[in-house]
Amino acid sequence: GCAEELSSLVEAAGFPTGTFASLRVDVATTESLIARPEIAAVTLTGSTAAGRRVAAACGRALKPSVLELGGSDPALILADADLDHAAQECVTSRLINGGQSCIAAKRWIVVAEVAEVFIERAVSVMASRRVGAPLDDPAVDLGPLARRDLCEILERQVTASLAGGATVRFRGEGMPRRGWFFPPTLLTDVTPDQAVFREETFGPVAAVSVARDEAQAIEWANQTSFGLGASVFTNDIANGERIVREELRVGSGFVNRFVRSDARVPFGGTRDSGWGRELGALGLRAFTNAKTIVVHDFGPASGGSR
Repeated sequence: GCAEELSSLVEAAGFPTGTFASLRVDVATTESLIARPEIAAVTLTGSTAAGRRVAAACGRALKPSVLELGGSDPALILADADLDHAAQECVTSRLINGGQSCIAAKRWIVVAEVAEVFIERAVSVMASRRVGAPLDDPAVDLGPLARRDLCEILERQVTASLAGGATVRFRGEGMPRRGWFFPPTLLTDVTPDQAVFREETFGPVAAVSVARDEAQAIEWANQTSFGLGASVFTNDIANGERIVREELRVGSGFVNRFVRSDARVPFGGTRDSGWGRELGALGLRAFTNAKTIVVHDFGPASGGSR
């Protein structure tokens, strides 16, 4: 809907018809479009599965691409963190857009020393958030998922993780009858072999893992096929910056804030989260062709090649 509105605004502003075109197409049509000579480059925001198909089509057509794909972003809560602030940030990040955000803090990895206190505060914050239909009440904090199958996938991931040893510490009740609502859920006792740790959870489910120390928290944060963003909560700002700069294999690292995009700086991921960058100077140049020009001037004042 946003793309279609933008398309109509561009045309209303006086640009020629087709300057900005919004098309609703299926995957097969998308692949045939990429092959057309009118298409010079491709950028995609979507799932890792969609990214693989688009990347393959771009490879066959020898066209550059920028892929911003899925994520399983970790939030590391260290022993010296402000736990009230960390709980507020983590819950807000996890529930944004109904939990349907590639850069949501999906895996909360907290060191054992402060784990129980953090979990209690996170449960309290999550329980205070209002669930409902945003079109009926703009003040709600959590809306529905986009489709029925997303609810089914999320339920499968939770069920499989519970069978693998996870524990439900909080699960919302009294969900609206109309709409694909999934109750806000907080799981504890989550280990790296469980579905909610290994896979992207596209909905309001937080997976809490307790690490014995900072080193194990960093190890678990990187123990994923994704690499979009990560956040670290600590009162030692220098150490937090060191961790996101040197230790975490992600495209964006935030200290004491949840991950978000900003048009002023590059945004994108690594590994299964895609390649290339949107936004910022790097994003503006993503599809720029770097051309080398050498001129040999025989004129008397030229001094030769330049």
